[in-house]
Amino acid sequence: MSQDMLRIVCAAEEEARDCILTAGLKADALISSAHKQGEETVSATLERAKTEISHLIRASDQKATTDAQELASSTANKLATQRAKAEKRLDAAAELIAERILS
Repeated sequence: MSQDMLRIVCAAEEEARDCILTAGLKADALISSAHKQGEETVSATLERAKTEISHLIRASDQKATTDAQELASSTANKLATQRAKAEKRLDAAAELIAERILS
């Protein structure tokens, strides 16, 4: 009877070792898969971020160009207004000088 018990214990120990080995292999496979999946996720996220940054840079450049054009137009309008005022004053100044010289 003790030899039978010894064989049963040995078989149970062997089965336990096999279970531990199988569990270790499965755990290694799961860890490897998780690392690979994590790397793929990070890579995909970086690509999306690069694409989004490119779009944001283009939009920013377009906005800056539009703003610069509006500012240039506004400045040109102000310059034309100032020039018109200056020409009116120049004409008035010329008339005043001519009037003083002639009087």
